[in-house]
Amino acid sequence: MTLKKEGYIPRLIDGELERYLTLFGAVNITGPKWCGKTWAAYNCCNSATLIADPKGNYQNRRLAMMDPTLIFKSDLPQLIDEWQDVPGIWDAVRYRVDDAGMKGMYVLTGSATPNRDGFVHSGTGRIKELRMSTMTLLERGISDGKVSLRGLFDRPEFSFPTQDMGLMDVIDYTIHGGWPGVMNMSTDASLEVARGYIETLLNNDISFDGVGRNPANMSRLIRSLARNESTIASKKALKRDMLENPDDSLISDSTLDEYLSVLERLHFIDFQPAFDPNMRSSVRVGKTPKRHLADPSLTAAAMGMGVDSYINDLNSFGFLFEALCVHDLKVYAMISGGKVMHYRDGDGNEIDAVVELSDGRWGAFEIKIGAHEIDNGARSLLKIDRKIRNQEHGRPPEFMCVICGMTNAAYVRDDGIYVLPPTSLRP
Repeated sequence: MTLKKEGYIPRLIDGELERYLTLFGAVNITGPKWCGKTWAAYNCCNSATLIADPKGNYQNRRLAMMDPTLIFKSDLPQLIDEWQDVPGIWDAVRYRVDDAGMKGMYVLTGSATPNRDGFVHSGTGRIKELRMSTMTLLERGISDGKVSLRGLFDRPEFSFPTQDMGLMDVIDYTIHGGWPGVMNMSTDASLEVARGYIETLLNNDISFDGVGRNPANMSRLIRSLARNESTIASKKALKRDMLENPDDSLISDSTLDEYLSVLERLHFIDFQPAFDPNMRSSVRVGKTPKRHLADPSLTAAAMGMGVDSYINDLNSFGFLFEALCVHDLKVYAMISGGKVMHYRDGDGNEIDAVVELSDGRWGAFEIKIGAHEIDNGARSLLKIDRKIRNQEHGRPPEFMCVICGMTNAAYVRDDGIYVLPPTSLRP
């Protein structure tokens, strides 16, 4: 008997959470605020303690601050929500797991990562971290899931018509956002929620650790990150963007690093690391990660853009559409134990997304909006594939794929490259 909430929408991490609870004493679900962590935890827990619950003048928090063991219950698994408000809970859970020698005792959830310097133990081997994102197109019911990401590594043959999506449709589902709470809202309403999300972060969340920070500077940084969505913009470029007036002095490197760290600890930004196909050292391969906001709706909200404005600025929308596809690929890859990176070399060759499995096999993805761009995406992939195969020790991709927002079919081209829309993908 679990605490499953009525109306809970199944999430892709549900199976991973259940599996980890059979392997570890506790699971720590991380991810941006309001992405569904607590409800996912309710789905598999028999009791719960909400540290941020104001009931009884925040009784749970006060008890945990006096003695974290006072919040433990016997009905396991137990959810401990917003545990980071009392960081001592971490060590108490780790000790309880060690002492009991049991699996599946606790599920921790939190919307921010505290400074771990005060932790006695990292939790390695006892507490497994599970990253949760906002909802994918599959979870939102927009993808029909006819093509498996993991299955592409087996080189299947397929050809079938897909949902007929026009440009307005693609823009709409991209900027709408994957927050569970906006599922039944219009896109305009969901963007209003995303703007409110950013305002709350600026007014409250950026000082979650008790350190005061300048909301105006943080707002300018968020706008700069949104403007540079899906790029490898340098810190110098970010600092330039943050200038309110041309005569202002640049923000210091240490301050920028600290502000970026805060956004990362709040799970407001995420990184797409660079991929190295193990080519010879004379081939210069970029090592700078791409930065993404936690959900495409946040990027649109920070830029003050909606469906109509993106129709008139397809170049900017191209980066946002790439962010959506990478967002979904990361969730799907995680279910298979994989990760998502990007590739860039010194000759200007790029791969938008690289999905690498734990066994070292990888697939390459170019991401395009219109069907007229498919040929260009395919040529780019084939060029890089040839370059890698001609290098000593180079690891070529298992498959190559063009993800296209407005294709009306999923198929394999004569050159062996897959073409499919993001509305047909699943893990």
